[in-house]
Amino acid sequence: MLTSGLVQLPDHDLSHLFTLAKWYQIENAQYQLIDGAPDAQKGVFITLFGEQLTTAKLQNFLAFLDNSDLPVSGLCYYHPHPALPEAMVMYVPKQYAQKVSKQLKKELREAAHALFLQTAILVNPPTTAKPGLLVMDMDSTVIKIECIDEIARLANVYEEVAQVTAQAMAGQLAFSDSLHQRVSKLAGIELSLIQTLKNDLPLMDGIKPLCAHLKQHHWHLAIASGGFTWFAEALLEPLQLDGCYANELQIENNQLTGKVLGEVVDAQKKADILCMLTEQLKLDKAQTVAMGDGANDLLMMAQAGTGIAVHGKPKVVEQADAAICNGSLLQVLYLLAIPT
Repeated sequence: MLTSGLVQLPDHDLSHLFTLAKWYQIENAQYQLIDGAPDAQKGVFITLFGEQLTTAKLQNFLAFLDNSDLPVSGLCYYHPHPALPEAMVMYVPKQYAQKVSKQLKKELREAAHALFLQTAILVNPPTTAKPGLLVMDMDSTVIKIECIDEIARLANVYEEVAQVTAQAMAGQLAFSDSLHQRVSKLAGIELSLIQTLKNDLPLMDGIKPLCAHLKQHHWHLAIASGGFTWFAEALLEPLQLDGCYANELQIENNQLTGKVLGEVVDAQKKADILCMLTEQLKLDKAQTVAMGDGANDLLMMAQAGTGIAVHGKPKVVEQADAAICNGSLLQVLYLLAIPT
């Protein structure tokens, strides 16, 4: 696909202008339906999604891309899940790929945000048309809480523990050190006290249908968490997970001892888990996805074909390949189901 001028779209609803899941080539500032799709291993795919996607907003975003020297040569209107609104993906030829910097990604996110939309910029995106791997953080990613903070709340040491948690997630403190510091404050807590927390873990919006959809498409799903097996194992069945890897709290006489057993699941261990599963499943790197919100997810995300920040800390959003900054995690499918 070769670009030839900024396309001008008629002032009609997008559903009247484009056939779903079909690619349109831009040539001489016009767009026309073509057979096939761009090569997923070449060029840049830029998604634009959200409840308020309109033709006028798409035109505005296309102009921003053109002004950023990212001329779009292909468009595809697509609908990856019945519970999501339709989205648009734009293709930029491979000769412009080197222009996609962290700064430009930030500017594109801001441009989309100004339109009350979200965007993601992907090179060689994964696809649900083939088996894949999704490795997820747990706390504040798959579930809405940080379990250790909630245990601390029950033990009346919340402020002390939450402060250390925040430092660790922001990358200001080595995760392993922070974990031992925090867990030591939980000594003596009765298991019965935290059983109610385990029984009612608040799932992040959209995570359950996301996992169900990926399982239907033969994806392997796992949690790699700096949290605790006590909680991660409770998610195996409801999320149809194939495995979970987390830290094991030492328990004696039905009480927490304030210690963690075995090797700590830290940032490096998370990355190692992703590599191990990729090798076991014999997957191409492009079909591997890591998802998290904190600094200790960055190594895992960098090791994956696509690293996605979900409601992430600023540092994580900046370094991730893509980010879901608000709304349902089902929106991850906008990144995994691009028609190619």
